[in-house]
Amino acid sequence: MAKDYLFHHRNSPILISIPHDGKVIPEDIAASMHDYALKTPDRDFYVAQLMNFAKDFDISLLKTNISRYVIDMNRPADNTSLYPGQPVTELCPTTTFDNKDIYRHKPSSEDIQHRITDYWQPYHQIIADKLLVIKQQHGFAVLIDAHSIKSHVSRFFDGQLPDINIGTNSGQSCGQEFSDKFENVLKAQNNYSYVFNGRFKGGYITRNYGQPQNNIHAIQIELSQINYLDENTNMYLSEKAEKLKTLLIRAINSLC
Repeated sequence: MAKDYLFHHRNSPILISIPHDGKVIPEDIAASMHDYALKTPDRDFYVAQLMNFAKDFDISLLKTNISRYVIDMNRPADNTSLYPGQPVTELCPTTTFDNKDIYRHKPSSEDIQHRITDYWQPYHQIIADKLLVIKQQHGFAVLIDAHSIKSHVSRFFDGQLPDINIGTNSGQSCGQEFSDKFENVLKAQNNYSYVFNGRFKGGYITRNYGQPQNNIHAIQIELSQINYLDENTNMYLSEKAEKLKTLLIRAINSLC
């Protein structure tokens, strides 16, 4: 568990999930991959570092250390498409964002089932258990699913992505009161562009756990990496990152 996940248990009504900032690829799986895939180029680089303020605000945080190339924690276990008719990646991706093959030998259905059992199910069990504890403690729970992506990815969207992309499954995963609080913080600044429920409406984690009718609210945040790293080298740019982090702190804490 310590190798596969990082989990900080705190007492605020908020849980932050980080499903795509992992780079660990078990040796037996790595042996079947191309060398370029082992560099995990489609990782949500440094999202955990952006969210490291969680401990200072008593916010729980869960991060998988497993690469999304092994298994994608933000896809349903049955591999159903979340964006019908649009390009998507699979539960166990077989191509990179720029459509290169990840594997020399693709995983079998048995391989995939093992990955679900070993990595996917434990991650989701932690989310479900923690949200239950939070709701019992506070009467409501807020799940933030934190992501990032390069500012230009032609496979998924045209042109440049807005700086901050918020997904609430078109309002179905989060109560209006909570999404309004988040948006009010974004409205009060003019350094970053943002959009609600645009190309990214929220993945499996947001859609599955967001149940506003049961006082569990889920929001996906998809950040454009141009605002905190050098997209050519994936180098973390501390000064730019701190400015973005300041806004994220205000927006996330508004949900308390």
